[in-house]
Amino acid sequence: MRLARAGVPGAEIPVVGTGDGWYDLRRLTPDVDGAFLAADGVHRTQEALLASTLPRVDDPSRFSPPLARIGKIVCIGLNYVDHAEETGATPPAEPIIFMKAPDTVVGPTDEVLIPRGSAKTDYEVELAIVIGRTARYLDTADEATRYVAGYAISNDVSEREFQLERGGQWDKGKNCATFNPFGPWVATADEVGDPQALGVRLWVNGDLRQNGNTSNMIFRVAHLVWYLSQFMTLYPGDVINTGTPAGVGMGHPAGFLRPGDVVELEIDGLGRQRQTLGSA
Repeated sequence: MRLARAGVPGAEIPVVGTGDGWYDLRRLTPDVDGAFLAADGVHRTQEALLASTLPRVDDPSRFSPPLARIGKIVCIGLNYVDHAEETGATPPAEPIIFMKAPDTVVGPTDEVLIPRGSAKTDYEVELAIVIGRTARYLDTADEATRYVAGYAISNDVSEREFQLERGGQWDKGKNCATFNPFGPWVATADEVGDPQALGVRLWVNGDLRQNGNTSNMIFRVAHLVWYLSQFMTLYPGDVINTGTPAGVGMGHPAGFLRPGDVVELEIDGLGRQRQTLGSA
């Protein structure tokens, strides 16, 4: 089952997709957000589909970010063995954590803006975890996946000079406007199955730059949810960007993004994104 928000900006409707099409969710909720997830929205949607009480809609022509009113975006750095290798970094002993503001989020096909003064805007295809239940001080990683509502695609766009060469925290290179395309949908955890067996790919102008698999994560989904719950409370509607495989512009011979470039990315079962780069 795929949860999404479809339509023109400002007039999106919540929808759910199955193998036989898309259905209007407004009989259950005004939007797909943390409140909906906290109110057992996934289970209630499954019941409504089984009862055939949701009206069918045409296939969406545009997807917005699939989750409204995101609480926080927690990001994990250097979480793939091959990405650590290409950057010359030692794989971390514990997850590297930084934050992205929710206002960086745009839709999966919206324009991404290269910031003023940027020479090193970069791309990162990432598996995003969507939290469905409040998680605080979880006892073990074994229980952590019960707190996951589903998974989506994030493009963790970064400005490497701002991030690494200007001092201070990584956040200044991660929080520029439009720096987190998200979606097109949240695939529920039961539909995804094993989140550590997903192909992860990204192209720039048709050239395959990243071609990895979530099996190569240093810290896996369950561990990340458990680990983060020791330091912060995770609420329904929070998002965790889990890191990126090798092939980013920082480590690729073709280098960084420029205005007019087209970035396409996909993760098995989670759909596809496509962004054109513009100037801020």
